[in-house]
Amino acid sequence: MHRLAIAVEMPQHAAIGALLDYESEHTLPAGTLVRVPLGKREVPGIVWGAADEAVAPAHALRAVIEALEGLPPLSSSWRTLIDFAAAYYQRQVGELGLSVLPPELRRSDDRQLGRRLTRLLREPPAPTADTAPPLAAAPALTDDQAAALAALQQTGAGTALLHGVTGSGKTEVYLQAAARALAAGRQALVLVPEINLTPQLEARFAARFPGRRLVSLHSALTPAQRLNHWLLAHLGRADLVLGTRLAVFASMPRLGLIVVDEEHDPSFKQQEGARYSARDLAVYRGHLEKVPVILGSATPSLETWQRALEGRYHRLTLAARIGQGAMPRVRLLDSANLPRTRGVLPALAAPLLAAVQERLARGEQSLLLLNRRGYAPVLHCHHCQWKSGCPHCSAWRVFHKADRTLRCHHCGFTEAVPRACPDCGNLDIAPLGRGTEKLEEQLAELLPGARIARIDADSTRHQGALERQLTAVHEGEVDVLVGTQMVAKGHDFRRMTLVAAINPDGALYSSDFRAPERLFALLMQAAGRAGRDAQQAARSEMWIQTANPQHALYQALVKHDFEAFAASQLDERRRAGLPPFSSLALMRAEAREAAVATAFLQAASEAAAVVPEGAAVTLYPPVPPAVPRVAGIERMQMLVESASRPALQRFLAAWLPALHALRPRHKGLARWAVDVDPLAI
Repeated sequence: MHRLAIAVEMPQHAAIGALLDYESEHTLPAGTLVRVPLGKREVPGIVWGAADEAVAPAHALRAVIEALEGLPPLSSSWRTLIDFAAAYYQRQVGELGLSVLPPELRRSDDRQLGRRLTRLLREPPAPTADTAPPLAAAPALTDDQAAALAALQQTGAGTALLHGVTGSGKTEVYLQAAARALAAGRQALVLVPEINLTPQLEARFAARFPGRRLVSLHSALTPAQRLNHWLLAHLGRADLVLGTRLAVFASMPRLGLIVVDEEHDPSFKQQEGARYSARDLAVYRGHLEKVPVILGSATPSLETWQRALEGRYHRLTLAARIGQGAMPRVRLLDSANLPRTRGVLPALAAPLLAAVQERLARGEQSLLLLNRRGYAPVLHCHHCQWKSGCPHCSAWRVFHKADRTLRCHHCGFTEAVPRACPDCGNLDIAPLGRGTEKLEEQLAELLPGARIARIDADSTRHQGALERQLTAVHEGEVDVLVGTQMVAKGHDFRRMTLVAAINPDGALYSSDFRAPERLFALLMQAAGRAGRDAQQAARSEMWIQTANPQHALYQALVKHDFEAFAASQLDERRRAGLPPFSSLALMRAEAREAAVATAFLQAASEAAAVVPEGAAVTLYPPVPPAVPRVAGIERMQMLVESASRPALQRFLAAWLPALHALRPRHKGLARWAVDVDPLAI
């Protein structure tokens, strides 16, 4: 009998080791998928290696039930990536390793998987560099693009920041870098932040590489599709893998290039379970497998920008748009001086409305960005001051006029709009504020005859709705597009010459130190939707209707000066000791009562005082987040800060076992978790 160390899927707080020992009649190589008994259950597992024979088991080991021997083992580099991510983000190896595999694979037995592999292997293999059809014709490169590609070739493995203004041709650099990887017989992995950007990029790559096998990996796939695509990548039969953050864990035996498009986007950070950053893991994976990594963005995250300034990343710049088109002229409109009707600001200021009408007359398109969906953020009774709060959350329920509902965007609780005020019976309850639904309605009144469309999470709930709406915009069937941040990035709207952001000031008052960075990135990305056709670029504009036109953020935006904005933000963070000049972790606790969550965090803080590594960190008192209660659960958080990333990691590794032991003493605690490198504080 052979003794094996096997990773099984169990939560971090389980009171058993990261790897469990089992027996097998056959020698199973590391990386083999197996099914093993765990308690009364039968669970999937991954062979992590031979067990330590020096440690004698206290009782007879249980036997492996089945091995998926038809599947090639997961590589040692893949297992090293999982080991690193589990240690860094403080999770169990098996919990992370199994969770990033397709669910259908975890449920399959050897017979089921064998049938599926037989069907897949009947398909002709992906063409090699010698047998593939010739590449589709590529456009002529600009000087900046040619220089960037030459620098990538010279530097070879390593991480490069491709900092290019919107419309400067970053995707063409990705395509040509991928062509080099494919010509060398390697695979390319391309990560995008949003599912809605995947089909668009997929079409670009498919058109450039006819005959090459391209697969996508994201949550919109069916379980069978996701498994088939994963298997094609794992077997080396897919040349190109495009996906969202989970695709960073795709098993690719011939990996030769990693691209992270819009690397600054917060969507690359997982917010549940193992809260990993796909961008950071992509950089680590590139280092591990000695392949180049390209981080592309017009507005890099300040962490990435600082690493480029320090020389840790190669900095490649695309300073001009394709065709030498001008960047949109940014115009600031002071909404504080606008005339009000019964105390309410107009949907659009008169100059902005005139600018939209001018585009209509010329047959051009306009985009109005309002990052708030629904009709109005809240319903309000003027008589007794009742507001449409959510009974389960510390938040307002949003009024959706289309289906006459009040909907909580945190827990999903939905009710029909009451006929009268629930508190005083007043029939005159009215919406306060403005969401995309209301803006769409107001524009229909202001612009009779205009073809107006709205793209947000509500209008694209049904399968295929987003693709249909984007196609209508691309084909010129829409005059004015109203949308949230979904339409602000990545889309190549050739007829768009006007973009307007309606009252984006909320982020200027946020307690989150990253809010200005996110707002600047959003507005820069939105501005980039205008003037992408070089012939129209000279008359493209970005309007910002704001109550703070003199704010430094907007002044930097007027000049399209990311470097000045980044320098000022980095200076503030350096003086405040914030990332990237320090490292953070956020300890979260949730319970039905806030006092229970607070007591656990206070006990955790006391436990930290006796951890030797605690001298290198600072723990702040527990505080509630911006929305303390969600779905009836009260939330508290405690910030852990250190000037040294390794010191923070050593502290967390020593501290967390004590917290697992502490957990049973706090009855009523629903859950707790640590978030390393948190994005939202």
